[in-house]
Amino acid sequence: MGQINVTKCPIEGLYIIEPAVHGDNRGYFMETYNKRDMEEQGLNMNFVQDNQSMSVKGVLRGLHFQKEFPQGKLVRVIKGSVFDVAVDLRAGSKTYGQWYGVELTEENKKQFYISEGFAHGFLVLSETAEFCYKVTDFYHPGDEGGLAWNDPEINIQWPDLVGDYKGDASAEGYTLSDGTPLNLSDKDQKWLGLKDTFKF
Repeated sequence: MGQINVTKCPIEGLYIIEPAVHGDNRGYFMETYNKRDMEEQGLNMNFVQDNQSMSVKGVLRGLHFQKEFPQGKLVRVIKGSVFDVAVDLRAGSKTYGQWYGVELTEENKKQFYISEGFAHGFLVLSETAEFCYKVTDFYHPGDEGGLAWNDPEINIQWPDLVGDYKGDASAEGYTLSDGTPLNLSDKDQKWLGLKDTFKF
C-alpha cells in the first residue's frame, strides 16, 4: 500500500506517477502497477492491453490518437530516455490544443498517465529506448488519427531538436543537437495541424 506518488500536471487528466523503488547493492524492486494504489489516488482506469516498443535515437513517434475508441495510456521507459508529450484534444476543454511533456528515463522510473482524449507522441533522446505502455482500450485498425508533430499552433518544445518549420510535418532538415537526423515514419510526416484536423 502507498507505493506510488501521484502528481497532477497543469493540464487536467495528466498525471506523473512515481513508484517506490526499493534498492540495495543487489539491485532494486518496484511495483510498476498496483490497481489498489491507483484507486486510492482516484485513478480508476481499466487496462486491457500492454505494449512495448524499441526505438533508436532521433526517432519521433506521434502525435497519435484513436478517433472513435480513445485510449488512456500509462507509459514508462525501461531503457534509455524519451521526451513524452500529450496534447489535449477534448472538445470544450479549457486547455484544448495545449501540450505537456515530461522526460521519462530508466533512471527516474517516472510513469506518465494520459487520459482518454489526448494525442500522444515521444522523441528518443538516448542511443536506444525501450518504451512500455498500458492502454484502456484495444488497438482498432482504421481508427488511428494523428497530428503534425511540429504544428506551430501547438508549438511543442521538443528538447535537443534543431531545425526550421517548413509548413508541413516532414522530418527533412531536422536533427538533434549532435547531428542525429530526426527519424519519422512516412505516415507521421503526413499528418496535418490542429486546425486542419479538427474543424468545429
